[in-house]
Amino acid sequence: MTKFVTFHDLKAASVFITGGGSGIGASLTEGFIEQGAKVAFVQRSDASAFVADILDKYGVAPLFIQCDISDISALQDAMAQAAAVNGPISVLVNNAANDMRHTLQDYTPEAWEMGMSVNLRPHFFTAQAVAPGMKRLGCGSIINFSSISYMMGNAGYPGYVASKAAITGLTRGLARELGPDGIRVNTLLPGWVLTQKQLDMWATPEDLVAHLERQCLKDHLAPRDIVDATLFLASQASRMITAQAMVVDGGVVVTG
Repeated sequence: MTKFVTFHDLKAASVFITGGGSGIGASLTEGFIEQGAKVAFVQRSDASAFVADILDKYGVAPLFIQCDISDISALQDAMAQAAAVNGPISVLVNNAANDMRHTLQDYTPEAWEMGMSVNLRPHFFTAQAVAPGMKRLGCGSIINFSSISYMMGNAGYPGYVASKAAITGLTRGLARELGPDGIRVNTLLPGWVLTQKQLDMWATPEDLVAHLERQCLKDHLAPRDIVDATLFLASQASRMITAQAMVVDGGVVVTG
């Protein structure tokens, strides 16, 4: 997956990823496997074929637990299972999200609740689940995926944008609360990463040209770009980085 970096401290680390069987999440799972980490991931859809591909490619397989992350009890049970198999979770990657388009007028309270139950609520309760184990380890890294969509002020999915903005605030609060226990919490904000889903559903030629015009770097983002940044935040190479919002978008928005 990555041709650029090796983080030796991630070898044998216990990593838990939400949505780790497709899109960016699948690339994250593969990236950590390549580093020698012990990876567990949850996903609502069946990811058995992906697991088999990883086993064939690397000789080891991630632990796949089929789970709807909107069911917090099931999610935390999955995390307990992962810790029992791989050891206490030292790296948590809250990657899963649903960026389905919607308008202000057609968004119902039920749709709002469902969106938050996928895009925000799991970030809080997964952190709650891993914090005691990370405290015992004396260290840990929680990486919450947000999006530059709220920084750009994008229209077309206001509930999603709200949830992604909230993740940055949650990260700041958790970093302050968990820092005394050696636990780092950061937000990673990808730009427009051209996964197959994006290409199939929303990436029109016109929109691709327009977005590339906004970027300083004139190359579309690939999952690899997000994997390398995530590995850095997971590793002790970033041991004094916490409470930060790290943007990987080719230079569309700024955080300073």
